[in-house]
Amino acid sequence: MTAIGALIGLILAIVLIIRKVSPTYSLILGAFIGGVLGGFSVPETVSIMIDGVKDVTPAILRILTAGVLSGVLIKTGAAASLSQTIVRKVGTKHVYLALALATMLLTTTGVFIDVAVITVAPIALTIGRQLLIPKAKLLFVMVGGGKCGNIISPNPNTIISAENFNADLSSVMFVNIIPALIGLLVTAYIVVHFLPKVGEMVKDDLNEDDSTDNLPLFAKSMVAPFVTIGLLALRPLFGIVIDPLLALPAGGLAGILVMRKWDKLSISIGYGLDKMSTIAILLIGTGTIAGIVKASTIKDYLLQALAKTNLGEVLIAPFSGALMSAATASTTAGATVASASFAETITAAGISTVWGAAMINVGATVLDHLPHGSFFHATGGATYMQMSERMKIIPFETLIGLVLTICSVAVYFTLGRWFGL
Repeated sequence: MTAIGALIGLILAIVLIIRKVSPTYSLILGAFIGGVLGGFSVPETVSIMIDGVKDVTPAILRILTAGVLSGVLIKTGAAASLSQTIVRKVGTKHVYLALALATMLLTTTGVFIDVAVITVAPIALTIGRQLLIPKAKLLFVMVGGGKCGNIISPNPNTIISAENFNADLSSVMFVNIIPALIGLLVTAYIVVHFLPKVGEMVKDDLNEDDSTDNLPLFAKSMVAPFVTIGLLALRPLFGIVIDPLLALPAGGLAGILVMRKWDKLSISIGYGLDKMSTIAILLIGTGTIAGIVKASTIKDYLLQALAKTNLGEVLIAPFSGALMSAATASTTAGATVASASFAETITAAGISTVWGAAMINVGATVLDHLPHGSFFHATGGATYMQMSERMKIIPFETLIGLVLTICSVAVYFTLGRWFGL
Protein backbone atom coordinates (compact mmCIF):
# COMPACT_ATOMS: atom_id res chain seq x y z
CA MET A 1 0.00 0.00 0.00
CA THR A 2 1.37 3.42 -0.98
CA ALA A 3 2.29 5.94 1.69
CA ILE A 4 0.46 8.74 -0.14
CA GLY A 5 -2.90 7.02 0.34
CA ALA A 6 -2.39 6.61 4.09
CA LEU A 7 -1.20 10.22 4.38
CA ILE A 8 -4.26 11.53 2.54
CA GLY A 9 -6.50 9.49 4.84
CA LEU A 10 -4.69 10.76 7.91
CA ILE A 11 -4.86 14.37 6.74
CA LEU A 12 -8.56 13.99 5.97
CA ALA A 13 -9.17 12.68 9.49
CA ILE A 14 -7.27 15.63 10.98
CA VAL A 15 -9.22 18.17 8.91
CA LEU A 16 -12.54 16.60 9.95
CA ILE A 17 -11.51 16.62 13.62
CA ILE A 18 -10.55 20.29 13.36
CA ARG A 19 -13.96 20.94 11.75
CA LYS A 20 -15.57 19.48 14.91
CA VAL A 21 -16.66 16.20 13.32
CA SER A 22 -16.67 13.24 15.74
CA PRO A 23 -13.02 12.13 16.13
CA THR A 24 -13.99 8.46 16.00
CA TYR A 25 -15.95 8.77 12.76
CA SER A 26 -13.28 11.08 11.33
CA LEU A 27 -10.61 8.44 11.93
CA ILE A 28 -12.75 5.63 10.53
CA LEU A 29 -13.54 7.62 7.37
CA GLY A 30 -9.92 8.69 7.01
CA ALA A 31 -8.80 5.07 7.33
CA PHE A 32 -11.26 3.92 4.67
CA ILE A 33 -10.34 6.67 2.20
CA GLY A 34 -6.65 6.12 2.87
CA GLY A 35 -6.89 2.39 2.21
CA VAL A 36 -8.81 2.77 -1.04
CA LEU A 37 -6.56 5.55 -2.36
CA GLY A 38 -3.52 3.56 -1.27
CA GLY A 39 -4.36 0.75 -3.66
CA PHE A 40 -6.49 -1.70 -1.68
CA SER A 41 -9.92 -2.88 -2.74
CA VAL A 42 -12.90 -2.02 -0.57
CA PRO A 43 -13.07 -5.50 1.07
CA GLU A 44 -9.30 -5.47 1.68
CA THR A 45 -9.49 -1.99 3.22
CA VAL A 46 -12.30 -2.99 5.57
CA SER A 47 -10.41 -6.15 6.57
CA ILE A 48 -7.27 -4.13 7.41
CA MET A 49 -9.33 -1.64 9.42
CA ILE A 50 -10.90 -4.48 11.41
CA ASP A 51 -7.49 -6.05 12.02
CA GLY A 52 -6.31 -2.69 13.33
CA VAL A 53 -9.16 -2.62 15.84
CA LYS A 54 -8.41 -6.21 16.88
CA ASP A 55 -4.85 -5.18 17.71
CA VAL A 56 -6.04 -2.61 20.27
CA THR A 57 -8.87 -4.68 21.78
CA PRO A 58 -6.80 -6.11 24.68
CA ALA A 59 -5.72 -2.60 25.63
CA ILE A 60 -9.32 -1.37 25.45
CA LEU A 61 -10.34 -4.01 28.02
CA ARG A 62 -7.57 -2.94 30.38
CA ILE A 63 -8.42 0.72 29.92
CA LEU A 64 -12.07 0.10 30.77
CA THR A 65 -11.12 -1.66 34.02
CA ALA A 66 -8.76 1.23 34.82
CA GLY A 67 -11.89 3.34 35.19
CA VAL A 68 -12.49 1.81 38.61
CA LEU A 69 -9.23 3.25 39.97
CA SER A 70 -9.69 6.64 38.32
CA GLY A 71 -13.31 6.92 39.45
CA VAL A 72 -12.47 6.02 43.05
CA LEU A 73 -9.70 8.62 43.25
CA ILE A 74 -11.96 11.39 41.93
CA LYS A 75 -15.35 10.61 43.49
CA THR A 76 -14.12 9.74 46.99
CA GLY A 77 -12.17 13.00 47.21
CA ALA A 78 -8.83 11.15 47.33
CA ALA A 79 -7.48 13.10 44.35
CA ALA A 80 -8.44 16.44 45.91
CA SER A 81 -6.92 15.36 49.23
CA LEU A 82 -3.64 14.43 47.57
CA SER A 83 -3.36 17.69 45.63
CA GLN A 84 -4.29 19.91 48.60
CA THR A 85 -1.84 18.16 50.92
CA ILE A 86 1.04 18.53 48.47
CA VAL A 87 0.36 22.24 47.89
CA ARG A 88 0.05 22.85 51.64
CA LYS A 89 3.25 20.96 52.51
CA VAL A 90 5.40 22.46 49.76
CA GLY A 91 4.12 25.98 50.48
CA THR A 92 3.75 29.18 48.50
CA LYS A 93 7.51 29.74 48.35
CA HIS A 94 7.66 26.92 45.80
CA VAL A 95 4.14 27.34 44.48
CA TYR A 96 4.99 26.34 40.90
CA LEU A 97 6.62 23.13 42.09
CA ALA A 98 3.67 22.43 44.39
CA LEU A 99 1.08 22.73 41.62
CA ALA A 100 3.19 20.79 39.10
CA LEU A 101 3.91 18.06 41.65
CA ALA A 102 0.26 17.77 42.66
CA THR A 103 -0.84 17.32 39.05
CA MET A 104 2.04 14.96 38.35
CA LEU A 105 1.15 12.74 41.31
CA LEU A 106 -2.52 12.58 40.34
CA THR A 107 -1.64 11.63 36.76
CA THR A 108 0.93 9.12 37.99
CA THR A 109 -1.73 7.36 40.04
CA GLY A 110 -3.86 6.80 36.92
CA VAL A 111 -6.04 9.92 36.77
CA PHE A 112 -6.47 11.31 33.24
CA ILE A 113 -4.25 14.34 32.73
CA ASP A 114 -7.18 16.61 31.85
CA VAL A 115 -9.09 15.42 34.94
CA ALA A 116 -5.96 15.97 37.06
CA VAL A 117 -5.68 19.55 35.81
CA ILE A 118 -9.38 20.15 36.44
CA THR A 119 -8.97 18.75 39.99
CA VAL A 120 -6.00 20.95 40.88
CA ALA A 121 -7.31 24.05 39.04
CA PRO A 122 -9.51 25.42 41.88
CA ILE A 123 -6.53 25.30 44.26
CA ALA A 124 -4.31 26.94 41.63
CA LEU A 125 -6.81 29.74 40.98
CA THR A 126 -7.14 30.48 44.68
CA ILE A 127 -3.37 30.72 45.05
CA GLY A 128 -3.20 32.78 41.86
CA ARG A 129 -5.52 35.41 43.30
CA GLN A 130 -3.57 35.57 46.54
CA LEU A 131 -0.13 35.85 44.91
CA LEU A 132 -1.22 37.70 41.72
CA ILE A 133 0.02 34.92 39.44
CA PRO A 134 -1.27 35.01 35.81
CA LYS A 135 -3.44 32.09 34.79
CA ALA A 136 -1.08 31.23 31.92
CA LYS A 137 1.63 30.30 34.41
CA LEU A 138 -0.77 28.40 36.64
CA LEU A 139 -2.11 26.33 33.75
CA PHE A 140 1.34 25.71 32.30
CA VAL A 141 2.81 24.24 35.50
CA MET A 142 -0.23 21.99 35.90
CA VAL A 143 0.00 20.78 32.29
CA GLY A 144 3.77 20.34 32.57
CA GLY A 145 3.41 18.33 35.76
CA GLY A 146 0.63 16.29 34.18
CA LYS A 147 2.81 15.43 31.19
CA CYS A 148 5.59 14.28 33.54
CA GLY A 149 3.16 12.03 35.40
CA ASN A 150 1.58 10.74 32.20
CA ILE A 151 4.75 8.96 31.05
CA ILE A 152 5.08 6.97 34.30
CA SER A 153 1.42 6.16 34.95
CA PRO A 154 -1.02 3.30 34.28
CA ASN A 155 -2.98 5.64 32.00
CA PRO A 156 -4.40 4.54 28.62
CA ASN A 157 -1.41 5.82 26.63
CA THR A 158 1.05 3.79 28.72
CA ILE A 159 -1.17 0.71 28.78
CA ILE A 160 -1.66 0.63 25.03
CA SER A 161 2.02 1.30 24.26
CA ALA A 162 3.04 -1.60 26.51
CA GLU A 163 0.32 -3.80 25.03
CA ASN A 164 1.31 -3.20 21.41
CA PHE A 165 4.94 -3.96 22.23
CA ASN A 166 4.01 -6.91 24.46
CA ALA A 167 6.07 -5.26 27.20
CA ASP A 168 5.63 -5.28 30.98
CA LEU A 169 3.54 -2.24 31.95
CA SER A 170 5.36 -1.53 35.22
CA SER A 171 8.74 -1.61 33.41
CA VAL A 172 7.50 0.84 30.77
CA MET A 173 6.41 3.14 33.61
CA PHE A 174 9.67 2.72 35.55
CA VAL A 175 12.21 3.54 32.83
CA ASN A 176 10.82 7.06 32.32
CA ILE A 177 11.09 8.11 35.98
CA ILE A 178 14.31 10.11 35.49
CA PRO A 179 12.92 12.05 32.47
CA ALA A 180 9.74 12.73 34.46
CA LEU A 181 11.65 14.17 37.43
CA ILE A 182 13.85 16.31 35.17
CA GLY A 183 10.76 17.53 33.32
CA LEU A 184 9.13 18.46 36.63
CA LEU A 185 12.07 20.62 37.67
CA VAL A 186 12.39 22.23 34.24
CA THR A 187 8.66 23.04 34.34
CA ALA A 188 8.61 24.53 37.82
CA TYR A 189 11.93 26.35 37.93
CA ILE A 190 12.93 27.25 34.37
CA VAL A 191 10.32 27.38 31.61
CA VAL A 192 7.52 28.90 33.71
CA HIS A 193 9.49 32.12 34.11
CA PHE A 194 9.53 32.70 30.34
CA LEU A 195 5.75 32.52 29.90
CA PRO A 196 3.86 35.67 28.87
CA LYS A 197 1.87 37.31 31.65
CA VAL A 198 -1.58 36.60 30.20
CA GLY A 199 -4.75 35.58 31.97
CA GLU A 200 -5.60 38.24 34.53
CA MET A 201 -7.25 36.82 37.64
CA VAL A 202 -10.86 37.84 38.26
CA LYS A 203 -13.31 36.97 41.04
CA ASP A 204 -15.44 34.76 38.80
CA ASP A 205 -12.45 32.45 38.31
CA LEU A 206 -13.07 30.99 41.74
CA ASN A 207 -15.60 28.23 42.15
CA GLU A 208 -17.06 28.79 45.59
CA ASP A 209 -19.01 25.53 45.37
CA ASP A 210 -15.89 23.34 45.55
CA SER A 211 -16.10 21.96 49.07
CA THR A 212 -13.02 20.77 50.92
CA ASP A 213 -14.98 19.21 53.77
CA ASN A 214 -14.89 15.50 54.58
CA LEU A 215 -11.93 14.71 52.35
CA PRO A 216 -10.12 11.46 53.23
CA LEU A 217 -6.74 11.62 54.97
CA PHE A 218 -3.64 11.75 52.77
CA ALA A 219 -2.44 8.33 53.94
CA LYS A 220 -5.77 6.70 53.11
CA SER A 221 -5.90 8.50 49.76
CA MET A 222 -2.57 6.94 48.81
CA VAL A 223 -3.74 3.35 49.38
CA ALA A 224 -5.41 2.92 45.98
CA PRO A 225 -2.36 3.99 43.90
CA PHE A 226 0.07 2.17 46.22
CA VAL A 227 -1.83 -1.11 45.90
CA THR A 228 -2.07 -0.74 42.11
CA ILE A 229 1.61 0.05 41.62
CA GLY A 230 2.58 -2.65 44.11
CA LEU A 231 0.64 -5.31 42.22
CA LEU A 232 2.12 -4.20 38.89
CA ALA A 233 5.62 -4.25 40.40
CA LEU A 234 5.34 -7.93 41.37
CA ARG A 235 6.21 -9.02 37.83
CA PRO A 236 9.59 -7.29 37.43
CA LEU A 237 10.54 -7.81 41.09
CA PHE A 238 9.43 -11.40 41.75
CA GLY A 239 8.16 -12.77 38.44
CA ILE A 240 4.56 -12.83 39.68
CA VAL A 241 2.31 -11.66 36.88
CA ILE A 242 -0.73 -9.61 37.89
CA ASP A 243 -2.38 -8.31 34.74
CA PRO A 244 -3.32 -4.60 34.72
CA LEU A 245 -6.87 -5.74 34.01
CA LEU A 246 -6.91 -7.01 37.62
CA ALA A 247 -4.38 -4.70 39.30
CA LEU A 248 -6.06 -1.41 38.36
CA PRO A 249 -9.57 -2.17 39.70
CA ALA A 250 -8.05 -4.01 42.70
CA GLY A 251 -6.28 -0.80 43.69
CA GLY A 252 -9.51 1.15 43.42
CA LEU A 253 -11.42 -1.36 45.54
CA ALA A 254 -8.65 -1.36 48.17
CA GLY A 255 -8.92 2.42 48.34
CA ILE A 256 -12.69 2.28 48.81
CA LEU A 257 -12.25 -0.29 51.59
CA VAL A 258 -9.63 1.71 53.53
CA MET A 259 -11.47 5.02 53.13
CA ARG A 260 -14.74 3.34 54.17
CA LYS A 261 -16.65 4.94 51.33
CA TRP A 262 -18.63 1.96 50.03
CA ASP A 263 -21.53 4.31 49.33
CA LYS A 264 -19.32 5.92 46.68
CA LEU A 265 -18.50 2.66 44.89
CA SER A 266 -21.36 2.74 42.39
CA ILE A 267 -20.91 6.39 41.46
CA SER A 268 -17.13 5.93 41.25
CA ILE A 269 -17.45 2.99 38.86
CA GLY A 270 -20.02 4.87 36.78
CA TYR A 271 -17.82 7.96 36.57
CA GLY A 272 -14.74 5.93 35.66
CA LEU A 273 -16.59 3.92 33.05
CA ASP A 274 -17.96 7.09 31.48
CA LYS A 275 -14.47 8.59 31.18
CA MET A 276 -12.86 5.40 29.91
CA SER A 277 -15.69 4.64 27.48
CA THR A 278 -14.91 7.87 25.67
CA ILE A 279 -11.31 6.76 25.28
CA ALA A 280 -12.32 3.21 24.32
CA ILE A 281 -14.59 4.46 21.53
CA LEU A 282 -11.85 6.80 20.30
CA LEU A 283 -9.43 3.87 20.25
CA ILE A 284 -11.74 1.96 17.90
CA GLY A 285 -11.39 4.75 15.35
CA THR A 286 -7.71 5.04 16.13
CA GLY A 287 -7.26 1.31 15.59
CA THR A 288 -8.67 1.56 12.07
CA ILE A 289 -6.24 4.30 11.01
CA ALA A 290 -3.40 2.46 12.76
CA GLY A 291 -4.13 -0.62 10.67
CA ILE A 292 -3.96 1.42 7.47
CA VAL A 293 -0.73 3.18 8.49
CA LYS A 294 0.82 -0.14 9.48
CA ALA A 295 -0.06 -1.67 6.10
CA SER A 296 1.37 1.28 4.17
CA THR A 297 4.96 2.15 3.24
CA ILE A 298 5.07 5.18 5.57
CA LYS A 299 7.45 3.42 7.93
CA ASP A 300 9.84 2.71 5.05
CA TYR A 301 10.09 6.41 4.18
CA LEU A 302 10.52 7.25 7.84
CA LEU A 303 13.34 4.73 8.13
CA GLN A 304 15.07 6.20 5.08
CA ALA A 305 14.86 9.71 6.53
CA LEU A 306 16.13 8.68 9.96
CA ALA A 307 18.93 6.57 8.46
CA LYS A 308 20.63 9.84 7.48
CA THR A 309 20.99 10.80 11.16
CA ASN A 310 23.54 9.44 13.61
CA LEU A 311 20.84 8.00 15.86
CA GLY A 312 19.07 6.15 13.05
CA GLU A 313 16.30 3.77 14.08
CA VAL A 314 16.32 4.88 17.72
CA LEU A 315 14.47 8.04 16.69
CA ILE A 316 11.59 6.09 15.13
CA ALA A 317 9.90 5.58 18.50
CA PRO A 318 9.84 9.15 19.85
CA PHE A 319 9.45 10.73 16.40
CA SER A 320 6.48 8.55 15.44
CA GLY A 321 4.86 9.20 18.84
CA ALA A 322 5.25 12.97 18.39
CA LEU A 323 4.02 12.86 14.79
CA MET A 324 0.91 10.86 15.61
CA SER A 325 0.13 12.94 18.70
CA ALA A 326 0.20 16.01 16.46
CA ALA A 327 -2.14 14.33 14.01
CA THR A 328 -4.66 13.27 16.64
CA ALA A 329 -4.03 15.92 19.36
CA SER A 330 -4.21 13.07 21.85
CA THR A 331 -1.57 11.23 23.87
CA THR A 332 -3.61 8.03 23.82
CA ALA A 333 -4.49 8.12 20.13
CA GLY A 334 -0.96 9.16 19.17
CA ALA A 335 0.62 6.38 21.22
CA THR A 336 -1.89 3.90 19.77
CA VAL A 337 -1.21 4.68 16.11
CA ALA A 338 2.55 4.92 16.58
CA SER A 339 2.96 1.74 18.63
CA ALA A 340 0.61 -0.29 16.45
CA SER A 341 2.32 0.90 13.26
CA PHE A 342 5.99 0.82 14.23
CA ALA A 343 6.38 -1.76 17.02
CA GLU A 344 7.72 -4.48 14.72
CA THR A 345 10.10 -2.09 12.96
CA ILE A 346 11.44 -0.71 16.24
CA THR A 347 12.06 -4.10 17.85
CA ALA A 348 13.60 -5.40 14.62
CA ALA A 349 16.13 -2.57 14.90
CA GLY A 350 17.33 -4.06 18.19
CA ILE A 351 15.48 -1.77 20.60
CA SER A 352 13.88 -3.61 23.52
CA THR A 353 10.11 -3.77 23.79
CA VAL A 354 10.18 -1.84 27.07
CA TRP A 355 12.17 1.07 25.68
CA GLY A 356 10.29 1.07 22.38
CA ALA A 357 7.00 1.47 24.23
CA ALA A 358 8.48 4.01 26.67
CA MET A 359 9.96 6.26 23.98
CA ILE A 360 6.78 6.22 21.89
CA ASN A 361 4.81 7.04 25.02
CA VAL A 362 7.02 10.01 25.88
CA GLY A 363 7.08 11.19 22.26
CA ALA A 364 3.29 11.33 22.30
CA THR A 365 3.43 14.14 24.88
CA VAL A 366 5.16 16.56 22.50
CA LEU A 367 2.12 17.77 20.54
CA ASP A 368 -0.90 16.24 22.26
CA HIS A 369 -2.15 19.68 23.34
CA LEU A 370 -2.97 21.11 19.90
CA PRO A 371 -6.32 22.93 19.45
CA HIS A 372 -8.05 20.18 17.47
CA GLY A 373 -8.04 17.94 20.56
CA SER A 374 -10.20 17.94 23.69
CA PHE A 375 -7.27 18.40 26.10
CA PHE A 376 -6.62 21.94 24.84
CA HIS A 377 -10.20 23.02 25.49
CA ALA A 378 -10.74 21.10 28.76
CA THR A 379 -7.67 22.57 30.43
CA GLY A 380 -8.36 26.07 29.11
CA GLY A 381 -11.91 25.88 30.43
CA ALA A 382 -10.72 24.69 33.84
CA THR A 383 -8.80 27.95 34.29
CA TYR A 384 -11.34 30.20 32.53
CA MET A 385 -8.92 31.18 29.78
CA GLN A 386 -9.88 32.69 26.43
CA MET A 387 -8.87 30.85 23.24
CA SER A 388 -6.24 33.47 22.38
CA GLU A 389 -4.73 33.20 25.86
CA ARG A 390 -4.71 29.41 25.77
CA MET A 391 -2.96 29.42 22.37
CA LYS A 392 0.02 31.33 23.79
CA ILE A 393 0.89 28.44 26.10
CA ILE A 394 1.24 25.86 23.29
CA PRO A 395 4.95 26.51 22.49
CA PHE A 396 5.90 26.07 26.14
CA GLU A 397 3.88 22.85 26.48
CA THR A 398 5.67 21.57 23.39
CA LEU A 399 9.01 22.47 24.95
CA ILE A 400 8.27 20.32 28.01
CA GLY A 401 7.30 17.43 25.76
CA LEU A 402 10.61 17.82 23.93
CA VAL A 403 12.54 17.93 27.21
CA LEU A 404 10.88 14.69 28.32
CA THR A 405 11.59 13.05 24.96
CA ILE A 406 15.24 14.13 24.81
CA CYS A 407 15.80 12.93 28.37
CA SER A 408 14.14 9.58 27.63
CA VAL A 409 16.35 8.99 24.58
CA ALA A 410 19.43 10.04 26.60
CA VAL A 411 18.55 7.65 29.42
CA TYR A 412 18.07 4.87 26.86
CA PHE A 413 21.54 5.42 25.43
CA THR A 414 23.13 5.43 28.89
CA LEU A 415 21.34 3.51 31.61
CA GLY A 416 18.98 1.59 29.33
CA ARG A 417 21.70 -0.11 27.29
CA TRP A 418 24.00 -0.45 30.30
CA PHE A 419 21.42 -2.39 32.33
CA GLY A 420 20.23 -4.29 29.25
CA LEU A 421 16.62 -3.05 29.49
